[in-house]
Amino acid sequence: MASLATNSDEPLTPTGRLCVRPKLKHIIHCAVGFEKPLDVEAVKSAIQASVLLKHPRFCSILVHDRHGVEHWRKTSVNLDRHLIVIASPVSSSAANDDESAVNEYLADLSTGPELSTDKPLWEIHFLMAHRCVVFQVHHALADGTSLMSLLLSVFRKASDLKAAPTIAPLRRSTDDQRNRTVTAMAAAPLRKVGVLWDSLMFALKIVMRLFWVRDRKTAISGGDGVELWPRKIATARFCLEDMRIVKRAVGDATINDVLSGVISSGISKYLDHRTPKALQEGLQITGLTIVNLRKQPGLQEPSDLARNNPKLHWGNKFGGILLPIQYKKGGVDPLYHVRRIKVILERKKQCMEAHFAYKFGCNVMSYLGSKVAGVFSYRFFCNTSFLISNMVGPQEDVAIGDNPVTCIRVTSSSLPHALTMHMLSYAGRADMQVLVAKDIIPDPEFLAQCFEDALYEMKEAALDTVKPC
Repeated sequence: MASLATNSDEPLTPTGRLCVRPKLKHIIHCAVGFEKPLDVEAVKSAIQASVLLKHPRFCSILVHDRHGVEHWRKTSVNLDRHLIVIASPVSSSAANDDESAVNEYLADLSTGPELSTDKPLWEIHFLMAHRCVVFQVHHALADGTSLMSLLLSVFRKASDLKAAPTIAPLRRSTDDQRNRTVTAMAAAPLRKVGVLWDSLMFALKIVMRLFWVRDRKTAISGGDGVELWPRKIATARFCLEDMRIVKRAVGDATINDVLSGVISSGISKYLDHRTPKALQEGLQITGLTIVNLRKQPGLQEPSDLARNNPKLHWGNKFGGILLPIQYKKGGVDPLYHVRRIKVILERKKQCMEAHFAYKFGCNVMSYLGSKVAGVFSYRFFCNTSFLISNMVGPQEDVAIGDNPVTCIRVTSSSLPHALTMHMLSYAGRADMQVLVAKDIIPDPEFLAQCFEDALYEMKEAALDTVKPC
């Protein structure tokens, strides 16, 4: 039995405590593919030279105090205990390609055993036969933004192995969004009333979704206990330039707007294939979108992580917003989904729905405890139909040692959703891992193709209205 926490141990954040609840234990899996065969010693050297082993979260084990409250305790790290080398092929299916094999391995991890608590909550799996390294990190340590920032300290530019990867230019921060909202409200009293009304309605919808409101059952619906069901993964591939063409055609849209539109159109295509006569035109299907809430958006410089700058808020700093997509049969304007989603997301940004969701969760955790907060969060997942996140990765080709990275893909352990999607961009490309409960969605490859087809149709429609730069 682990020893009790002491005064020198650091308590987990409210979100971190939520991530270790029995039904919500959440693990992030980042698969990194390589061009050449793996050199385990070269990867070990890159890790030892990076910030990873210097960061306190990756050097701490999870302990509990006498009241059951979770804490972090600093410990020494034996790197070899965190490395798992698998020499033989991991796929049991007839498919021989590396992508299918790695996706099958990740699908098994998503419902696999928990990380051992007698060491820091992370592991690195070497799939030698498939030239792939899988970073497995508990969500209690950090969210995707922090973890990708940390992973950048392991990478080097493929064109200059001594140079660190480039950090993307900062987009508008949440502070900027808040300032623009305040300015607009001060300049237009009627808009102020509209923003306040939207804030009230969105907050009410979140609370209602916690207790009794849920989507009508469709061919992609999950529910209580689905997190334990076997999984499958397929990969949807996008070109960022295609997304930018659509973004310019819609006007003042963002990549997130385009991605959400692609999800809306792709799910409509899939449902039209699975149940063409069972659903009513315009049926609303509600998903959950994850939003980074840091004052400094985007990835963080590895040097800042080494200094553990408190302003950067290492750890979990994200909120969720409800994403209501609309089922549409074929024949609708491909850009309709993006235009509709853009209007909805702009209203949600102005009323700061993601911040409300984050504060609400923290207050429930602080005043009612992790058990009640865990029940609320689990019900929230059960009452929505899917989850989507979007992460930015390295802007140029990167390498570990002298081995170029061919792809970076992210997924996570299972939730009550039958459909979970995580997109990550890398060097002008974007791969979205489509994780499904295979007894509910038996054909994730077709679903992934629906998303790819949706973006292609949007790009073709956009090219008729705007000339790409």
